[in-house]
Amino acid sequence: MQIQFDNSYATLPDRFFARVAPTPVAAPRLIKINRALAEQLRLDADWLASPEGVAFLAGQSVPDGADPIATAYAGHQFGHFVPQLGDGRAILLGEVVDRDGQRRDLQLKGAGPTPFSRRGDGRAALGPVLREYIVSEAMAALGVPTTRALAAVLTGDRVQRETMLPGAVLTRVAASHIRIGTFQFFAAREDTDALRHLVDHVIARHYPDAATDPHPARALLARVIARQAALVARWMHIGFIHGVMNTDNMSIAGETIDYGPCAFMDAYNPATVFSSIDQNGRYAYANQPGIALWNLTRLAECLLQLFDPDQPTAIEIAKEILSEFSPAFDAAYTAGMRAKLGLAGHDGDDDLVGEFLQLLAEHEVDFTLAFRRLCDAAEGDAGELRALFTEPAGLDAWLGKWQSRRSGDGAALRKVNPAFIPRNHRIEAAIVAATQGDFAPFETLGTVLARPYDDQPEFAAYAEPPQPEQRVLQTFCGT
Repeated sequence: MQIQFDNSYATLPDRFFARVAPTPVAAPRLIKINRALAEQLRLDADWLASPEGVAFLAGQSVPDGADPIATAYAGHQFGHFVPQLGDGRAILLGEVVDRDGQRRDLQLKGAGPTPFSRRGDGRAALGPVLREYIVSEAMAALGVPTTRALAAVLTGDRVQRETMLPGAVLTRVAASHIRIGTFQFFAAREDTDALRHLVDHVIARHYPDAATDPHPARALLARVIARQAALVARWMHIGFIHGVMNTDNMSIAGETIDYGPCAFMDAYNPATVFSSIDQNGRYAYANQPGIALWNLTRLAECLLQLFDPDQPTAIEIAKEILSEFSPAFDAAYTAGMRAKLGLAGHDGDDDLVGEFLQLLAEHEVDFTLAFRRLCDAAEGDAGELRALFTEPAGLDAWLGKWQSRRSGDGAALRKVNPAFIPRNHRIEAAIVAATQGDFAPFETLGTVLARPYDDQPEFAAYAEPPQPEQRVLQTFCGT
């Protein structure tokens, strides 16, 4: 098969990346092909599933037209700046243009060491590969901007983590892999020429309307802010916790990227943290909007010299643009919460939303299940919603106010309140089974999550929160 690569990032100056080929593996074996995504990318899914295609997906062979590179970037990790990070276990094969005319990166995660590996093995274990496949595809089905998973393959090798684990490679698809950390890499080196190249490239690729603005760098920051505000609001609507919102994990394209210790809330608690490496709750659920703004401020710092040659003036310009984040986030968050509650949009809606969330927190009610059962309450049956509360008197009082304000019916609410999310205990069960050679739970979970807003009564158990003994309290980074 001929893959029609149309690479642009690899034409940038050499200091943007290192050219490196994937490392061959022992015995590649296919786990899963995302056939719908392959079709969208103009790729032949049958060929991808063939021995030649699996060799390509494992990094055994590099097809004509590919230009494999590991990209350079820096980043703030838990608030501490690291001037050089880069793709330590991922290799960007190239770019294709999909059926909608959109440019997409094809990247192999777990393809072997690169010059940015920092003494790592450059490999990926099966568990993190399956987690990213499951969650990224679930996010796409939920309507959240995200990187995608094209394929997962076993390598036939073992990788050393806490124990020896099966190795795997994920083929990730993204609008691009450019991060805030990419800008930080060049800003830290005072490489203004590279920053200009990067600004021009990002504008051409993601924000072409900014090219005609009298101040393109300022316009770029404003557009990135708008996308990130909308993205984080969507996370909040579905109880998603990224887990490691470092600046190198924040996509300039406004997609959710890097599904490491991510998780979805079960019982509603704004302070929820799952990541084993987030000891102080920096990236807790409720902190995500503030962290997004903190990260965007780091991006603004990188661009100051392109805003205005006078630094005090540039700083004031940056502050003014950054001030757009909070109103944009608040508007997106409020609109989404109104939709989840079926509210038309009136004064006092924020109070009604806040009261419902407070009730969920006080009674430790499952976030996703509560909103889904609210759909039934909109049709006159609040019994299952009330059953979630140990003492429903407070809910009853709230329901009275809500019913007098509600405009959306149950059908409308079901379009925005999912029945199914990638529940942590289901992901862990699928991973454990897969490491023992049983991929049936992984396949079933993918089937369920492909239709998150449908009732799917045959899979009703997948909508239920975990039993106490099934709860996942910590998630882990895949490196």
